[in-house]
Amino acid sequence: MGIVMDDEKEVKVDAVSVADAKIKEKVAEKATEKTEPTEIDKLNAQIAELSDKYLRVAAELENTRRRAAIDIDAAARNRAMTVARHFLPVIDAVEAALVHSPDDAGILAMTRAVQSACSNIGMVKIETVGQKLNPQFHNAVQVIDVADTESNTIVEEMQAGYMFGDTVLRPAMVVVSK
Repeated sequence: MGIVMDDEKEVKVDAVSVADAKIKEKVAEKATEKTEPTEIDKLNAQIAELSDKYLRVAAELENTRRRAAIDIDAAARNRAMTVARHFLPVIDAVEAALVHSPDDAGILAMTRAVQSACSNIGMVKIETVGQKLNPQFHNAVQVIDVADTESNTIVEEMQAGYMFGDTVLRPAMVVVSK
Protein backbone atom coordinates (compact mmCIF):
# COMPACT_ATOMS: atom_id res chain seq x y z
CA MET A 1 0.00 0.00 0.00
CA GLY A 2 1.08 3.51 -0.75
CA ILE A 3 0.14 6.86 0.67
CA VAL A 4 -1.22 9.64 -1.51
CA MET A 5 -1.77 13.17 -0.31
CA ASP A 6 -5.03 14.79 -1.33
CA ASP A 7 -5.85 18.22 0.03
CA GLU A 8 -3.50 17.57 2.83
CA LYS A 9 -5.26 14.37 3.81
CA GLU A 10 -3.58 11.07 3.74
CA VAL A 11 -5.23 8.43 1.57
CA LYS A 12 -3.97 4.88 1.43
CA VAL A 13 -3.88 3.38 -2.10
CA ASP A 14 -3.09 -0.17 -2.99
CA ALA A 15 -0.08 -0.33 -5.36
CA VAL A 16 -1.58 -3.25 -7.26
CA SER A 17 -4.78 -1.39 -8.04
CA VAL A 18 -2.79 1.58 -9.39
CA ALA A 19 -0.83 -0.74 -11.66
CA ASP A 20 -4.05 -2.44 -12.82
CA ALA A 21 -5.58 0.91 -13.62
CA LYS A 22 -2.53 1.95 -15.70
CA ILE A 23 -2.62 -1.36 -17.65
CA LYS A 24 -6.35 -0.99 -18.31
CA GLU A 25 -5.75 2.58 -19.52
CA LYS A 26 -3.03 1.45 -21.95
CA VAL A 27 -5.19 -1.41 -23.27
CA ALA A 28 -8.06 1.02 -23.83
CA GLU A 29 -5.72 3.36 -25.73
CA LYS A 30 -4.49 0.49 -27.93
CA ALA A 31 -8.08 -0.63 -28.58
CA THR A 32 -9.13 2.84 -29.71
CA GLU A 33 -6.05 3.06 -31.93
CA LYS A 34 -6.97 -0.19 -33.68
CA THR A 35 -10.62 0.70 -34.25
CA GLU A 36 -9.88 4.20 -35.49
CA PRO A 37 -8.77 3.96 -39.13
CA THR A 38 -5.44 5.54 -39.77
CA GLU A 39 -4.78 7.84 -42.69
CA ILE A 40 -3.12 4.99 -44.60
CA ASP A 41 -6.11 2.70 -44.04
CA LYS A 42 -8.45 5.43 -45.28
CA LEU A 43 -6.34 5.97 -48.42
CA ASN A 44 -6.13 2.22 -49.10
CA ALA A 45 -9.92 1.94 -48.82
CA GLN A 46 -10.32 4.90 -51.19
CA ILE A 47 -7.89 3.31 -53.69
CA ALA A 48 -9.81 0.03 -53.56
CA GLU A 49 -13.11 1.87 -54.12
CA LEU A 50 -11.74 3.88 -57.06
CA SER A 51 -10.16 0.78 -58.61
CA ASP A 52 -13.50 -1.03 -58.41
CA LYS A 53 -15.27 1.94 -60.02
CA TYR A 54 -12.64 2.10 -62.77
CA LEU A 55 -12.99 -1.62 -63.56
CA ARG A 56 -16.78 -1.34 -63.69
CA VAL A 57 -16.66 1.67 -66.01
CA ALA A 58 -14.09 -0.05 -68.26
CA ALA A 59 -16.29 -3.17 -68.46
CA GLU A 60 -19.36 -1.07 -69.26
CA LEU A 61 -17.45 0.77 -71.99
CA GLU A 62 -16.32 -2.52 -73.56
CA ASN A 63 -19.89 -3.88 -73.43
CA THR A 64 -21.16 -0.69 -75.10
CA ARG A 65 -18.55 -0.98 -77.85
CA ARG A 66 -19.45 -4.62 -78.46
CA ARG A 67 -23.20 -3.87 -78.58
CA ALA A 68 -22.59 -0.97 -80.97
CA ALA A 69 -20.56 -3.20 -83.30
CA ILE A 70 -23.31 -5.83 -83.26
CA ASP A 71 -25.95 -3.17 -83.97
CA ILE A 72 -23.90 -1.77 -86.87
CA ASP A 73 -23.50 -5.25 -88.39
CA ALA A 74 -27.22 -5.97 -87.99
CA ALA A 75 -28.18 -2.65 -89.59
CA ALA A 76 -25.84 -3.25 -92.55
CA ARG A 77 -27.22 -6.77 -92.99
CA ASN A 78 -30.81 -5.49 -92.89
CA ARG A 79 -30.03 -2.82 -95.51
CA ALA A 80 -28.39 -5.42 -97.78
CA MET A 81 -31.38 -7.76 -97.38
CA THR A 82 -33.79 -4.92 -98.21
CA VAL A 83 -31.84 -4.10 -101.38
CA ALA A 84 -31.73 -7.81 -102.31
CA ARG A 85 -35.52 -8.08 -101.88
CA HIS A 86 -35.99 -5.13 -104.23
CA PHE A 87 -33.91 -6.90 -106.87
CA LEU A 88 -35.90 -10.15 -106.74
CA PRO A 89 -38.38 -8.96 -109.45
CA VAL A 90 -35.42 -8.03 -111.68
CA ILE A 91 -33.90 -11.48 -111.19
CA ASP A 92 -37.28 -13.07 -111.96
CA ALA A 93 -37.56 -11.01 -115.17
CA VAL A 94 -34.08 -12.07 -116.32
CA GLU A 95 -34.88 -15.74 -115.64
CA ALA A 96 -38.21 -15.43 -117.52
CA ALA A 97 -36.41 -13.86 -120.46
CA LEU A 98 -33.92 -16.72 -120.43
CA VAL A 99 -36.78 -19.26 -120.58
CA HIS A 100 -38.30 -17.49 -123.61
CA SER A 101 -35.01 -16.91 -125.44
CA PRO A 102 -32.43 -19.39 -124.16
CA ASP A 103 -30.02 -18.75 -127.05
CA ASP A 104 -29.97 -14.94 -126.87
CA ALA A 105 -26.39 -13.85 -126.09
CA GLY A 106 -27.55 -10.63 -124.37
CA ILE A 107 -29.93 -12.47 -122.06
CA LEU A 108 -27.27 -15.08 -121.29
CA ALA A 109 -24.81 -12.30 -120.39
CA MET A 110 -27.41 -10.62 -118.13
CA THR A 111 -28.15 -13.94 -116.44
CA ARG A 112 -24.46 -14.56 -115.73
CA ALA A 113 -24.05 -11.00 -114.41
CA VAL A 114 -27.08 -11.31 -112.12
CA GLN A 115 -25.94 -14.71 -110.84
CA SER A 116 -22.44 -13.37 -110.20
CA ALA A 117 -23.75 -10.31 -108.35
CA CYS A 118 -26.02 -12.49 -106.22
CA SER A 119 -23.24 -14.87 -105.26
CA ASN A 120 -20.90 -11.95 -104.45
CA ILE A 121 -23.32 -10.54 -101.87
CA GLY A 122 -24.18 -13.97 -100.40
CA MET A 123 -27.54 -14.45 -102.06
CA VAL A 124 -28.19 -18.01 -103.25
CA LYS A 125 -31.07 -19.71 -105.01
CA ILE A 126 -32.93 -22.32 -102.97
CA GLU A 127 -32.72 -25.84 -104.43
CA THR A 128 -36.16 -27.19 -105.33
CA VAL A 129 -36.85 -29.84 -107.98
CA GLY A 130 -36.14 -33.34 -106.66
CA GLN A 131 -35.84 -32.12 -103.05
CA LYS A 132 -38.14 -33.04 -100.17
CA LEU A 133 -40.60 -30.29 -99.24
CA ASN A 134 -39.22 -28.15 -96.41
CA PRO A 135 -41.70 -25.50 -95.20
CA GLN A 136 -38.81 -23.25 -94.15
CA PHE A 137 -37.62 -22.93 -97.75
CA HIS A 138 -40.54 -24.02 -99.92
CA ASN A 139 -44.13 -22.87 -100.33
CA ALA A 140 -46.22 -25.66 -101.84
CA VAL A 141 -48.91 -24.06 -104.05
CA GLN A 142 -50.10 -27.24 -105.73
CA VAL A 143 -50.12 -30.98 -105.06
CA ILE A 144 -50.27 -33.42 -107.97
CA ASP A 145 -50.18 -37.18 -108.36
CA VAL A 146 -46.94 -38.24 -110.05
CA ALA A 147 -46.03 -41.87 -110.73
CA ASP A 148 -42.66 -43.16 -109.48
CA THR A 149 -42.17 -40.17 -107.16
CA GLU A 150 -42.04 -40.20 -103.38
CA SER A 151 -44.69 -38.25 -101.48
CA ASN A 152 -43.79 -34.62 -100.65
CA THR A 153 -41.12 -34.44 -103.32
CA ILE A 154 -40.89 -31.21 -105.31
CA VAL A 155 -41.62 -31.88 -109.00
CA GLU A 156 -41.79 -28.33 -110.38
CA GLU A 157 -40.66 -24.84 -109.44
CA MET A 158 -43.12 -22.03 -110.15
CA GLN A 159 -41.06 -19.20 -108.66
CA ALA A 160 -37.48 -19.36 -107.44
CA GLY A 161 -36.74 -18.82 -103.78
CA TYR A 162 -33.64 -17.09 -102.44
CA MET A 163 -31.61 -16.99 -99.27
CA PHE A 164 -29.37 -14.23 -98.00
CA GLY A 165 -26.77 -15.95 -95.87
CA ASP A 166 -28.83 -18.07 -93.49
CA THR A 167 -32.05 -16.03 -93.87
CA VAL A 168 -34.80 -16.83 -96.36
CA LEU A 169 -35.51 -13.77 -98.51
CA ARG A 170 -38.35 -15.46 -100.32
CA PRO A 171 -39.46 -19.10 -100.16
CA ALA A 172 -39.68 -20.98 -103.44
CA MET A 173 -43.19 -21.56 -104.83
CA VAL A 174 -43.32 -25.22 -105.80
CA VAL A 175 -45.53 -28.08 -106.97
CA VAL A 176 -45.32 -31.19 -104.78
CA SER A 177 -46.15 -34.83 -105.48
CA LYS A 178 -48.92 -36.54 -103.53
